[in-house]
Amino acid sequence: MQEEVNQKTISIIIKGGRISGDILKNSLKYFLAEIKKQGTKNNAKKSSRQAASQNQEGKQTLKQLKSQGKDLTNIQITNKNIGSFDRYARKYCVDYALKKDKSTSPPTYYVFFKAKDVDSMTAAFTEYTNSFSRNQSRPSVRAKLVKALEVVKNTLSQQKERNKHHERSR
Repeated sequence: MQEEVNQKTISIIIKGGRISGDILKNSLKYFLAEIKKQGTKNNAKKSSRQAASQNQEGKQTLKQLKSQGKDLTNIQITNKNIGSFDRYARKYCVDYALKKDKSTSPPTYYVFFKAKDVDSMTAAFTEYTNSFSRNQSRPSVRAKLVKALEVVKNTLSQQKERNKHHERSR
């Protein structure tokens, strides 16, 4: 790839009977001006992409959120599983940033968001906490399997006892 870039050649076609040094000089100036125009068009596209990234939605860094020029509000959270909050924040179109405070034990998390998104943030956060508490109250599948195995073992041992008892009485 690098060799291909280094070995690129440029061809300029000039129509004319006799080519003097002045004609060649003017044609190269024209060529360089055209390249500059294309470069500014590409730069304009890049700057529009950068502006779009500044208006990013959803999870962002705190610096990106501050650069949008809005007032910020925060909520303190002590949950370690804050990454699953992202789904609810996207659902309610909330721009937010997470910050971990390691100075406390256990570490606390701060969710920073724009002050204008307070209602959306509240709705997203309540739905998140409701689903999280629902998941915590439900027993895990492994726990259910362990209980089922114990029941099966008990029934099998009871059946063996019955069979032994039944054979002895014959």
